[in-house]
Amino acid sequence: MKLFTHMEEYDYEQVVVCQDKESGLKAIIAIHDTTLGPALGGTRMWTYDTEEEAFKDALRLARGMTYKNAAAGLNLGGGKTVIIGDPKKDKNEAMFRAFGRFIQGLNGRYITAEDVGTTVEDMDLVYSETDYVTGVSPAFGSSGNPSPVTGYGVYVGMKAAAKEAFGSDSLEGKKVAVQGVGNVAFNMCRYLHEEGAELIVTDINKEAVNRAVEEFGAKPVDIEDIYSVDCDIYSPCALGATINDNTIPKLKAKVVAGAANNQLLENRHGEILQEKGIVYAPDYVINSGGVINVSDELLGYNRERAMRKVETIYDSIEKIFEISRRDNIPTYAAANRLAEERIETMRKSRRQFLQNGMNILSRGR
Repeated sequence: MKLFTHMEEYDYEQVVVCQDKESGLKAIIAIHDTTLGPALGGTRMWTYDTEEEAFKDALRLARGMTYKNAAAGLNLGGGKTVIIGDPKKDKNEAMFRAFGRFIQGLNGRYITAEDVGTTVEDMDLVYSETDYVTGVSPAFGSSGNPSPVTGYGVYVGMKAAAKEAFGSDSLEGKKVAVQGVGNVAFNMCRYLHEEGAELIVTDINKEAVNRAVEEFGAKPVDIEDIYSVDCDIYSPCALGATINDNTIPKLKAKVVAGAANNQLLENRHGEILQEKGIVYAPDYVINSGGVINVSDELLGYNRERAMRKVETIYDSIEKIFEISRRDNIPTYAAANRLAEERIETMRKSRRQFLQNGMNILSRGR
C-alpha cells in the first residue's frame, strides 16, 4: 500500500502508528480532517488478515466520520482507530491504558469512543490515561448505552423521509418493514409503535423477533421475504449492502430509512432508487444519533440537550432532499455535498481570518 499516495488522494491529515510490546498493542489512529474541530471517531478491534487491510480500514472509517460529523452539524472532524487483535482473547488492561497514553499525546486532536470489538469497560481503561474519550461508564458522567438515542434519531429521520415521500411526516398507519431488530432497531420500533405504525420484522435471532412481536404486535416474516412485503417503508437495521441488484426489484416501499451502515452495495444503487421514485435517507446521517449523543459529553453530558440535538437529524435529512432537488443528484450524493459544503465554508472562513490577521501584522510594521 502506498500510504502517502492514498492520504493525498483523500487529503488525510495524519496517521499515527502505536505499538506497545508488553501489552501487545498494535493500533492505527487515522485523522482525516479537523477543519470543523477535533477528530471524533471510535476504536475498532479486529483480527485483520494483513497490516495493509488494517490501514485501509482505519483510513476508510476516519473519512466516513468526517462526513458523518459534518452532516450532523457537529463542530468535530473525523478520525478512527483500529486495534489489530482478537477482541475475545487479546484484550488486557495494559493495552488500553497504553492506547490512552498515545491519545493523550495527540493533545486533543483526536477523541475516541467504543466501536466494533470494544466496550464501555475498555473505554474506562482508556479514560484512566486521557480525557479525550467518550462513551465511558455513566459513573464518570457519560451518556451510557447509545442504542436508545440512536434508535430515536433513526425514527426522527424516518419521519422527515416520510414527509418527502407522502407529504406528511405522520407514521400512523404506515407499514414499516424492519430488517434486524437489535438494540437500536428495537428502540426505533418502540417509537414507531407508539405513533401507531404497523411493524413487519425479521432477524436471524428468533428471540429478537419474538420480543418485537410481544412488545409491539409486530408481524414476523422470513429473512428473504422482508424485501418483497407490502409496506410503505423499508428499514434496513442489520447488515449493510442490502440495497443491491437483487433486492431493489423486490421493494414495494416508497421509502428506505434505517439504522444499518453502508446500506447501498454500490453508489449506483442510490441512483437506481432515485430513478424508481424511492426516497432514500442516507445511512450515515439518519443513524448519527449515537455520535451526536456522545459528543455532548464533551460539554458535560446533559440528556435533554443531547436529545434536542438528535432531533436536528430531521432538519439534516430535509436539507439533503433540498440539495438533491437543487442539484438533481441522488440523496446519497446530496448527503456528501452537504458535508463537503459545510467543511469548505469553514475552511474559507478560517483562511480569511488568517489572511486578515497577516494583513494587520503587515500594516503594523
